[in-house]
This record gives sequence, C-alpha cells and structure tokens, in this order.
Amino acid sequence: MKTISENTSFRGTQGVYSHRSAACSCDMTFALFLPEEAKQGPVPLMWFLSGLTCTHENAMTKAGAQAWAAEHGIAIVFPDTSPRGDDVADDDAYDLGKGAGFYVNATQDPWKPHFQMWDYIADELPALLGENFALDMDRQAICGHSMGGHGALTLAMNLPGRFTSVSAFAPIAHPTSSDWGRKQLAVYLGNDETTWAKHDATLLMTERGFDGPILIDQGTDDQFLDLLKPEALAEAIAKARQNATLRMQPGYDHSYFFISTFMEDHIAFHADALYAR
Repeated sequence: MKTISENTSFRGTQGVYSHRSAACSCDMTFALFLPEEAKQGPVPLMWFLSGLTCTHENAMTKAGAQAWAAEHGIAIVFPDTSPRGDDVADDDAYDLGKGAGFYVNATQDPWKPHFQMWDYIADELPALLGENFALDMDRQAICGHSMGGHGALTLAMNLPGRFTSVSAFAPIAHPTSSDWGRKQLAVYLGNDETTWAKHDATLLMTERGFDGPILIDQGTDDQFLDLLKPEALAEAIAKARQNATLRMQPGYDHSYFFISTFMEDHIAFHADALYAR
C-alpha cells in the first residue's frame, strides 16, 4: 500500500492511498478519513460509495463529511467506483466501464478480468483497512449516492450482520426495471436476469429486507428521478414493514449540493447505530 497524500482535517487525517488489487487485477485508489480518536485506538467505520463517473475524490472533497465524522469520532472510507488502468476495458458511454463498476462481479468479457467490484468492496478492501488502520471492523455502516446508493443498499442486504445501518442519497432503487441498470447488468452479468436479482434493492427488500435501520433522501427536483424509481423501493419497504425512513426533499437535485446539505443527518444516523452495537 502506498500513501499518496495525508492532510490534517478537523484534527483528524484525510488520507489517499493506493494498492494492488487482487480482485480487480489493477492498482486501486481509496480515500480514508480518520478522526482524532483513531490515534488512541480503533474507531467505527462508515463507507461512502460514490456514483457514476466518480472516483474516490468526489465525495471526499464535496460531501462535507469530515466535519461531522470528526464530531462523532467515526472514520469514513471513500473507495473508487471501478477498476482503472490502460489495460482495463472501457466504453465511450459515461454509464459503462471506467467510473461505472455498478458494484457487481462481471461475468462477461471484456469486463470479467477487472470488474470485480463486489469482491473488492465486500472482501478485499475491508481486509486491507482492518490490517493497516485503527478501525473497529466489528462496527461498520454504509452509505452511498446514486449508483453508490444502489451498491450500499444491495451490499447491506446481501451481507447480513456486516453493517449496523445503511443510508443512501438518490439511489438507483430498482435497476432491473430501469435504463440505469438493465443496460449495465446485461453487459456485466449477461442476459440471464435471475443473476441480476441480488443487485436490485427493491427485489432484495421484498425477499429479505435489512436487519437494521435505513435512511434514504431523494430530491424532488432530481433530473434522473424517473431512472432512480424511489417509489418502487418505498412500496417494497412498506410491504416488508422495514425499519426505514425515505424522505422526499423539496427542490433538491442529484448534485453534491444536495448530498452536503443532508450529510450531517446521515452521519448522525449511522453514529447512533454504530455506538449502539
């Protein structure tokens, strides 16, 4: 693991690191904020999964998360959204290839050799973090935006007991019935739609739900609202009687102005669950 940069932030440390990924067969970069308390011992960890076209840097610099994480003594990791490198497959479309890993393990060529983002987020990166930083890996929460909201919800429901809580900003909530989902799942996983179900938060909510609290914020002026389908997830939540709050926020769009406005709420929400464990 290589240290790219480390900066003092709210008395903690905002670092950026790279390492060779066995899962993705390339070098991967992630950012990690460690609060001041990490100098004394392990602290709880919150994941933030970013959306289409993003890297580790977008949420790190735009979400305003460090101040609130420092207030609650919580670390935040910002992984990249896809494999990177000259030999990694890509596409001219912004919503496929680099920056659009969709948090799945690709089974189709030319994506299969590198696009193993599920294994990277679920297994490889947690192991690396636990070995190298003062983190309490028994206390983890997860959050995400858009494609990353999809990833956060599906990881949380597929890995029972891993995360105390899950939250999302404008998640892709029902990808198997959306153009933001059907295209990518078909390309990465093939045309057998039975393999897509574990990557659809609405279907997972109907099948199994989540063993903890959920918070979702969605802007009413989101330019991608028809692609995100929050109403499908809301219906599934109601039918499952899931412990969840879905807030439609008047006037907000899909941008980081929206995310930064409500980031304090999300970190406080996760802090309550993390410190209750």
